[in-house]
Amino acid sequence: MIKLDKSLLAWGTPDFKATLKQEVERLNVDLLPLQRGLTTGSYALTNPHTVMVHSISEVGKFICVSAGIFYQSVIAGCSCADDPTPVNENSEYCEIRLEIDKVTAQTTVMLVTESAQQSV
Repeated sequence: MIKLDKSLLAWGTPDFKATLKQEVERLNVDLLPLQRGLTTGSYALTNPHTVMVHSISEVGKFICVSAGIFYQSVIAGCSCADDPTPVNENSEYCEIRLEIDKVTAQTTVMLVTESAQQSV
């Protein structure tokens, strides 16, 4: 479970966006849907990721945030000595939606797919 306590404390202040960005960038990548958001590689790397906040709104008891994440992936080969697959990092990008509970700071993260974006 993800809890964005610092972001909730900053809600309603000019620092909210920067605090949210920092807090999400510090999350363990296993908590984010980066693997499902791959478009080039086959394995999302655990190196740092960068968050870009697109929009913020308040819906009932939730703070809803649309954001993009820039990260790296690789095309995983067999790692054999004669494997011709180069181990190059690929740039990846996916969009997510965060729903932060305004009471508990518990946060749900959802991958926003292209098909969902087109149907809106």
